[in-house]
Amino acid sequence: QEQLVESGGGLVQPGGSLRLSCAVSGLSLDYYSIGWFRQVPGKEREGVSVISSKDDRTYYAGSVKGRFTISRDNAKNTVYLQMNSLQVEDTAVYYCAADVNLYRIWLSRSPDYWGPGTQVTVSS
Repeated sequence: QEQLVESGGGLVQPGGSLRLSCAVSGLSLDYYSIGWFRQVPGKEREGVSVISSKDDRTYYAGSVKGRFTISRDNAKNTVYLQMNSLQVEDTAVYYCAADVNLYRIWLSRSPDYWGPGTQVTVSS
């Protein structure tokens, strides 16, 4: 059964760091691109970053570029989102998502599979 499960969220002070993990089962990272999204209540889900299955291409939202890094470990079937210099505005529920087509994740925001999300709260 296909499943994505996020972990690593929590409470952190502004300027701090967190690393989110997306553990993937039933799907191979050799074929599936993985994206990270975030959502605040009352707002649309926002694409944060995506990594390609084929050539390690990565894309980032302008608001996180230079602070967040996406990476993957195919042997562990896990994708990571390293988040540094966190700001209050980064507070959200973070979701990972999978699709064989990177652009269905990054452009049309309609990947085939979603995780349940993990809460990230940045507050002093």
